[in-house]
Amino acid sequence: MNQEIHNALFVLKKGGIILYPTDTVWGIGCDATNFGAVEKIFQLKQRAETKSMICLVSDLKMLNHYIENIPEAAYDILKYALKPTTVIYDKPIRITENLIANDNTLAIRVVKDGFCNELIRKLKKPIVSTSANISGKPTPRSFKEISQEILKGVDYVVNLPHEKKTTKPSSIIKLTNDGKVTVIRK
Repeated sequence: MNQEIHNALFVLKKGGIILYPTDTVWGIGCDATNFGAVEKIFQLKQRAETKSMICLVSDLKMLNHYIENIPEAAYDILKYALKPTTVIYDKPIRITENLIANDNTLAIRVVKDGFCNELIRKLKKPIVSTSANISGKPTPRSFKEISQEILKGVDYVVNLPHEKKTTKPSSIIKLTNDGKVTVIRK
């Protein structure tokens, strides 16, 4: 696994995009502070830039570095969540603007363990996470279901085809700074 982290870091630091196992599904990712790398993902996925993507962080300290004001409810949601949970926050900071939604929000998930957490910790920046499919096509439930177009379109494929915990995307919850909570995806 150390060699895979090293290889993925090399590509991420050069502005490349990777195919990698997240804590949910296989994802396409890049450095979330790199405008050009995010553009590459939108092009590969044939996705409208108005459709935002998720960022992954390694811990609450990193989350605090990229969100101006985290609502108190977020800490409880993250503490008690039984499965990977993505939270949409108001007013992201220090992130490339093409990741920030039109309403000035950003979806972020704290990844607790595994390859993905280690990769983010070593990069010291959030990583973009979007499902490994062309927009509008089904999300692959396993590495075998990832299309050749995606496999050939990324700069590096992490060689851990069995490193994945679930076949389901995360829950998504939107929190506003005024305390409103909305469940987007269970």
